[in-house]
Amino acid sequence: MDKPLATSVPRGALEALPKWLICVPLVLQWLWLSLRYGSATLPSAVNPAITAGGLVGETKLEYFRGMGALARGATARHCALPPARQNLAGLRIAMAQAGLVFPMVVKPDLGMCGFGVRLVGDEAALMAYLALFPLNQQLLLQEYLPQEGEAGIFYARKPGAAQGRIIGLALRYFPRVTGDGIATLAQLIAADPRTSRVQGRHDHVAVPEPDRVPARGEVVRLATIGSTRVGGLYRDGATCITPALTAAVEAIARDMPAFYAGRFDVRFEDLQHLSEGRGLKIMEVNGAGSEAIQAWDPDIGLLAAFRIIFAKQRVLFAIGAANRRRGHRPVSLFRLAQLHIMQQRLLEAYPPSN
Repeated sequence: MDKPLATSVPRGALEALPKWLICVPLVLQWLWLSLRYGSATLPSAVNPAITAGGLVGETKLEYFRGMGALARGATARHCALPPARQNLAGLRIAMAQAGLVFPMVVKPDLGMCGFGVRLVGDEAALMAYLALFPLNQQLLLQEYLPQEGEAGIFYARKPGAAQGRIIGLALRYFPRVTGDGIATLAQLIAADPRTSRVQGRHDHVAVPEPDRVPARGEVVRLATIGSTRVGGLYRDGATCITPALTAAVEAIARDMPAFYAGRFDVRFEDLQHLSEGRGLKIMEVNGAGSEAIQAWDPDIGLLAAFRIIFAKQRVLFAIGAANRRRGHRPVSLFRLAQLHIMQQRLLEAYPPSN
């Protein structure tokens, strides 16, 4: 990115709240919208081609497999590994067919928030990951995208509308610390209220050299993923939303079957490329359940953050209602609960991210 990489940024108003407390106003609005529209699960009809509209329980391949040539060309190269484990020769063939080389990213097909996502540098690291992965679950091998720029672009379009729009854009900054020539990595991480959350987690592997002393001014990245779960930082990138970027995202969304709302997680070279919609590479697509993550910008006040999230929930119900009129039925509450429970159990079973 071409704005300074942030380190030692304190948590914002939304981040400082307990998760349960954040959920209270969101649940209350969801209940009100449920009464207004006559369905508590209406957002599950937002993207009819995806399990539960992408609200919960969908896989990454559901989005990728439905893409046309244009959308596939904007997506990082990848291949699937089925639950039946392949031997090393089979892995090599699958990688070659997909044009994959080390280093690359391995991740669960069904996941969220970077759980289980790991950068592997060689065959030994890949096989070690596979040995820890649940045997009955599919996973993905994906091209590693080295660009520092990462953004979450939330797109929405009402069924039948001529044009969709970008209703939110978040810039992600990876967790990192800056050396002072005295403190070890472990000490630098512990001293930062943001990065200290990577320590002692069972679901994330911390830096491999905690006793190393980085040189003064040396910036050390701490994770492959940029999730706030491991100390990443989100910034509101609304100023990057331009007609050119909207047109680029619109073309991709239109090249996917019945896709009306969700977040494209992309890598990019710099903010100018992002604003111009050039060179975007999609890592993942998330549907109705994707967060409006720009609300987690530490510079955004609590009321403004909730307004962003409330607006996103209103959009989901409106699109779900439009699709219901077209004959698409939302899933039942029971089915939604089943999918949620299944997903949460899997998140706990995945190998640690890095």
